[in-house]
Amino acid sequence: MITKTDLTSSIPFDLASERRILGILIKYPDLLDKVMVSLKEGHFYAPENKLIYKRVVEIYRESGKLSYSLLAKKLMQNADLDEPSEFLIGLTESFISRSELEPSIASVREEYAKRKIIEATDEIAQLVLGKKDLPLQEIQAKAQELIFEATSIEADASNEVKDLLEILQRCYTNLIARSEGTKPSGLTVMFPSIDAITTGFKNKDLVILAGRPSMGKTALALNWSVNIAKRGNPVLIFSLEMDDEQIGDRLVINELYARREDDGSPLVTSFEYQTKLNKDKMKITTSVFNDLYRLPVKIVDKRGLTVDEIKAKARQVKAEEPSLSLIVIDYLQLIKPSEGGNRNWALQVGEIVRELRDLAGELSLPLMLLSQLNRGVELRENKRPLMSDLRDSGNIEEFADVVCFVYRDEYYYPEQAEDRGTKGLAEVIFAKQRKGETGTAYLRWYPEYARFIDEAIR
Repeated sequence: MITKTDLTSSIPFDLASERRILGILIKYPDLLDKVMVSLKEGHFYAPENKLIYKRVVEIYRESGKLSYSLLAKKLMQNADLDEPSEFLIGLTESFISRSELEPSIASVREEYAKRKIIEATDEIAQLVLGKKDLPLQEIQAKAQELIFEATSIEADASNEVKDLLEILQRCYTNLIARSEGTKPSGLTVMFPSIDAITTGFKNKDLVILAGRPSMGKTALALNWSVNIAKRGNPVLIFSLEMDDEQIGDRLVINELYARREDDGSPLVTSFEYQTKLNKDKMKITTSVFNDLYRLPVKIVDKRGLTVDEIKAKARQVKAEEPSLSLIVIDYLQLIKPSEGGNRNWALQVGEIVRELRDLAGELSLPLMLLSQLNRGVELRENKRPLMSDLRDSGNIEEFADVVCFVYRDEYYYPEQAEDRGTKGLAEVIFAKQRKGETGTAYLRWYPEYARFIDEAIR
């Protein structure tokens, strides 16, 4: 059995590598820029090594250069060490070649990453033992966040400053892969008109899908999610309004649309599904269930989630499903503000949107956030949504990578729909795309099945 004392005495660090790095910097100060990109003061474990590195960085920032004499003088002025010269000589004798620098940096970063995991577990223990009045769900959310952050620390010394040549080489490799059909440019939803505009939703993008109530936002998001999942891409859905069984029934009814007679009449109607089925219709419906069982879709249907809880649950699923391809959140205005947040609701919404965009970047996938529109659209003669109609905060538009609206003219003018030619017609208006063009895709809406069909397919 490992005791607390054993853990304390076995804290991971590489003293020899720490000393080699400092010794190489003293002798070869031209390497300091390279080291400063990869290491911070906190990466060093031994207090004296941490202190030396701190002074090295201070000297370099003050004078733009570093030397043995400048460092020794700095240490003496601050009374950092009893015998600074003796300590520094030991550092300069701790390595053989400057080629030892990169392996030493990698080792120091690796040991630091291990220590952060230990720190996270200690913090979780204190959270559980020290805040007994805290709800279990909040403890779990915080624990997941701490573990995810600790295990996401890169052990390698990656350079955040990248050469243009390196970037363009990756871009060209992706171009070749797209041309050969081995790598799509984004996550396609199998709606030709939509995919033609987006070329697929991109990793790290925040996609806003907005509309007035009953326009079909949720239905469209579920349609897309099912199509994505049917290709083996895991999807995580946060439903802050409907419960899990409501979503399940919606998915079944949606898929029943595909079971139709040659003349287009349904084999099983939505009404029949929700009442009583005869033997033949039950067999058809069972086949739909069997098709849906295999889909890699996870659903969180808890109401009143905060953005921190959403982030924690998303990280947990990502850890369990590394190939997680899409997160859908239905919808923005139902996300509960964090306690102690700014009282101004517009600022809180802006902060939520920013954090969710950061989450998309952190997990490297597209995150689709559904949103309501304000009532100003109702007052205009042309009721097609505009960016200014996004409800509650201008930051929604600012932080979003893609903004699209669902609009059905029939919703406002049901009696004139036949004459206008808009009966059952839906528009998906792409008002913003950082990485593509804007435009409108036309779909056909079947309310009984909560299903959209691309006009191009129809």
